[in-house]
Formats: sequence, C-alpha cells, structure tokens
Amino acid sequence: MSTPTLAAHVDVMVCPHALAGAALSFVDVLRSANTISTLQHGDAAPHIGWRLVDAAGRPLRGLPAELRGYADAGLRSERHPRRALFVPSLLARDMPSLRHTLDGLDAAVKRIAAAFDDSALVVTLGAATWLAARTGRIDGLRVALAWYQSGGFRQDFPHVAVAPGSAWLHDGPLLSGAESATLIPVALELVRLAVGPELAQACANVHQHDPDRQHAAVRAAAQAHLGTTRGSPVALAVAWMGEHLDRPYRLREVADAAAVSPRTLLRHFQEALGHSPLDHLHGLRCQRARVLLELSLDGVPAIGEACGYADPAAFRRVFRREAGVSPAQYRQRYALRSPRVRWKVDAT
Repeated sequence: MSTPTLAAHVDVMVCPHALAGAALSFVDVLRSANTISTLQHGDAAPHIGWRLVDAAGRPLRGLPAELRGYADAGLRSERHPRRALFVPSLLARDMPSLRHTLDGLDAAVKRIAAAFDDSALVVTLGAATWLAARTGRIDGLRVALAWYQSGGFRQDFPHVAVAPGSAWLHDGPLLSGAESATLIPVALELVRLAVGPELAQACANVHQHDPDRQHAAVRAAAQAHLGTTRGSPVALAVAWMGEHLDRPYRLREVADAAAVSPRTLLRHFQEALGHSPLDHLHGLRCQRARVLLELSLDGVPAIGEACGYADPAAFRRVFRREAGVSPAQYRQRYALRSPRVRWKVDAT
C-alpha cells in the first residue's frame, strides 16, 4: 500500500474557553478531505495531517476513547509540508468578559506569535482573532469579525482593519473567519491552499448547502402540486402572493394575476393544495415573520405590518395558529440576534 503525501500539517489548538466542538468539526472537514482525496487519487493521494494541541502547543493527552481519532492524523513525512495553526473561537458572554478571558491566555498568544514567526498560516474563528491581534503580528492586515465584536476590536487594535460584511478573509499569514458559522468555508479555503482547488470544490459539494440545487429540488417537488407547467393558475397565484405579502388580500386581485375567475382559482387551490389562497398567503406571511422575529430588532406590531397585518391582534392570532406559539414567544425561543446590552463596546 502506498503512503499518502503529506501536503500540510495543522495544529488545532484547544485552549481554555475555546469552543472545543469547533475544533473537532474543523478536524472532521480535514478527515473528509483526506477521504475524498483517497477516493479520487488512490492511496498515494495528498493528505492533510493534524494534531490537537493545548495553548502552549503541546499535544493533548488523556482524550476519551471516542475522541482519540481526533488527536492525531497519524501521518508523518520527511519533507516539510505547509504548516498551519487553527484556533477556534472563544466563549464569552459580553465584551468585558471576553477581554478578561483574553488576559488569561498569554500562553496561547505566545504560541500564535511563534506560528507567525515560523511562517505558518494562522487560522482563526471569531474571538480567536483577538488572540492573533495581541501578538502584534497582524498590524496593517485586514480581518473578518462578527458585527457585535467589531467596535471593541477597533478600540483595542486600531492598526488592524476590520473588513465589514466579510464572512472570512485571507490576508497574508492570517485566515480569519468572522464567527463559528464560517468554520466550513474557512476550512475549505485551507484545503484549497494546501492541496488545490479541485479537492476544495469536491469537499464543498459535500459540506456546503447549495441553494441552486435546493431550489431546483423544491421546484421539482412543487410541480406535482402546482400543475404540470409553471404557468398553472396555482403557480401564478403563489408567485404573485409571494411578491406582494404586505398588500391587503383581495381574492379578485389574486385571481386576475392567475388569469382565472375567483371561483376557478378557489377550486384549483383546493384540488392542488387542499386549502384556500388566503390560507396559503397566511403561511407565506408567517414564514417572513419568522425570519424578521429571529433577525430584526423591530417590535411585533411593526413586523406584523411588514407582513401584511395592519391589526397587531390579527397578526398574533394568525401567527399562533401557524407557528403554535405567539410572536413574542417565538422570538424569545429562536431569536438569533444578541441583545445590544450584552455586546456593548465600553468595558464599564
């Protein structure tokens, strides 16, 4: 059996307060890249090696049996492959606690500085970019950072540029991801740099959601319900309602968009979907409301109005029927935004 070619070696740091799950997920991407590389090119295919290390760069010991496969890739090479250091994000409830956590991670800062000095690629997610900045090695570079950390970061590191809106960014010796959710694209970029774009694309096909394929599948499935052509009355009506969610519902207007009479449209909806156009519109509006409740800072009445409900009571009633909970309860349970007070810039 041939020995794999070691294209790169990555130290995966698990320091205090780090999101250890992100470290293991990063290794999972590397493992799948090696598997795909072997499937494509055989046993001598280029591989990426790794090992889990602590804040000082020492190999982690004492892992439970279920995790020992993550500790070390078991690959060795006499040549000198490209080296990288991956540092996952840190857990902190607000800006003052993040700064306090960083103050206790001097060993990690020294290890990251050594990686920069050894010409290794340093890969950071979220708050780990603060550790890289504390080395003084990334002044003048650009980084990707989550919006709720950007203000404090600019205060602490005025000579490091935050790239607004960037999910991840590769600038010189640093590959930074704005937050933990960017782990997969960041890992795929490392695969691209280490092995090549073909393997990175093959991994992306496995790991990343493809909206075009998803939409195509949804459209294909919907055709069984919406008629045999895209021009069926139900399909035309659904498309029109989706583009006019905030307008008052008038059956005649929807029927005109579908080029049929109101009675015919009602019959088509009942036959194809088992409910009325108005019921379908309520479902579409509540889908939009869910997104706004999760992501926006607008109040419930404003969200209801944006979704076509001028009466807040009517919005609450319809939303509860569709979602099973009130808008306020849904927001409390599923909101993705951080409360502003928890990520204030000032340390006081």
